[in-house]
Amino acid sequence: MSEEQVTDDLGLLLGILPDAVRQALAHRQDLDRLLEIVLDLGRLPEARFPARGEDLGTEPVSRADLAHVVERVGRFGADNRAGIERTLHRISALRNRTGQVVGLTCRVGRAVYGTIDVVRDVIESERSLLLLGRPGVGKTTLLREAARVLADQLGRRVVVVDTSNEIAGDGDIPHPGIGRARRMQVPTPAEQHAVMIEAVENHMPQVIVIDEIGTSAEAAAARTIAERGVQLVATAHGNALENLLQNPTLADLVGGIQAVTLSDEEARRRGTQKTVLERKGPPTFDVLVEIQDKDRLAVHRDVAEVVDRLLRHIPPAPELRVRTADGFEIQAAPAGRTGISAAPAVGLSRSKPAKPGFDEPHESAAAGPAPSAPRLESNWPGRPVRGRTRKLFPYAVSRSKIERALRKLRVPVVIVEDLDDADLVVALKGQERRQPRKLREAAERGLPIGVVRTNTQAQIEIFLRDVFGLDEEEEGTEDVVLQEVETGIDEVLETGRSVELAPRASHQRRLQHELIASSGLASRSQGEEPFRRVVIYPSARFAPAASADA
Repeated sequence: MSEEQVTDDLGLLLGILPDAVRQALAHRQDLDRLLEIVLDLGRLPEARFPARGEDLGTEPVSRADLAHVVERVGRFGADNRAGIERTLHRISALRNRTGQVVGLTCRVGRAVYGTIDVVRDVIESERSLLLLGRPGVGKTTLLREAARVLADQLGRRVVVVDTSNEIAGDGDIPHPGIGRARRMQVPTPAEQHAVMIEAVENHMPQVIVIDEIGTSAEAAAARTIAERGVQLVATAHGNALENLLQNPTLADLVGGIQAVTLSDEEARRRGTQKTVLERKGPPTFDVLVEIQDKDRLAVHRDVAEVVDRLLRHIPPAPELRVRTADGFEIQAAPAGRTGISAAPAVGLSRSKPAKPGFDEPHESAAAGPAPSAPRLESNWPGRPVRGRTRKLFPYAVSRSKIERALRKLRVPVVIVEDLDDADLVVALKGQERRQPRKLREAAERGLPIGVVRTNTQAQIEIFLRDVFGLDEEEEGTEDVVLQEVETGIDEVLETGRSVELAPRASHQRRLQHELIASSGLASRSQGEEPFRRVVIYPSARFAPAASADA
């Protein structure tokens, strides 16, 4: 791997700052980690670093200080952004209701050379590539380096559509960070889609580089470009591919989603409901890279296949690439997600509880010993049910939650009202222990009896996965996530102390909160992504204030 080199032209940024702010920064030894300088009227100036912010000096920012900076930068555009010519620094303005500048964010721009090696093979493949990540994770830095490598080292005709001069810097002469790539500036953000089309029609590019596709017009323009045989390299905001599928504005970038009504024959053949979700069309981008952090990326090499799998509720398993001192290594992603949620639990014994499934009925004192319900297919779970429709009789389990689970998992199950019509029974664990008449009758008939611990959709989904052999034991799957939270619930009930679970993705945390609430306990999420995690408390009075996904 080539050694990383960083160019930041920091002296030029410091040169436009008020004297007191510049002097407060001049002797610091950590300026290589400086992210931005914030100047708000009537407040102390602030320097922001990755993990902290620090006040600069003792004098609040005055109008004269703001005017001093504004006079020394380029003209502010419609997006309230300006820059310093031939640098990558960005100055963004806050204005009051009359349009006067009352605050400035001076963001440090750095060109980092040598970062593209971790995905260079994807860039060279001539396939369209979408870089996905949260703000500040390094999408634009990687995009800029991709433009330079494509133009200088691979000799391709590259045009950069630069909406806010963030890729190639302010001024008419592009920053050297994009190499020999040509740059088209955009008058206003609302015109980005038009400039994208103009770039194809007027300048014969082989590659178009775009930062932050965010509107339906830009998504449509990207599809038009891709259909003309031009390679696209672009960025969008989001943590994972699933975010795009749930975003109606940007879903078209990965093919879009539509509801399709199947014929009765086709629905029976597939073993699904008549209305299913399918990909609307071919994706605009062939490859998607999730930038989880500076040194960790997840590569989906075939977006069409991954989207189709997601719509069938099969978790993606992307190629994880981790940058190391000697280059980068490729790791296998755990099923269920890209590895963010696979960290070990903190302070929690992970002894595995009994899996929800088919249990032997207990003896009832009133009714005497009841016959044991056989395991499914006589040796379940070694041979799960496949290929035929099951008739399910629910006892004290929510029918609506079963129906939602069936729609999600698309398994061939019909819910019946009469035990005589059933070949499978599902009951709550508490009911199964009491052995009411219906369950005793089912056991006497030799019907398999499935047991779920709580009346939640998550538990019902685990039960159905077990029946049809859909569950997976790898770390990070929903099954394991819920088994972990059940272990935590047991520990809280036994000890009366709070328990912290492993970091999980947001949709997994929501399932954990649902199960914890159904057990009469309290829970809150804490920490920052990707290490945000659930903490279980004995009651609400022990828990801190509610968080976003609690």
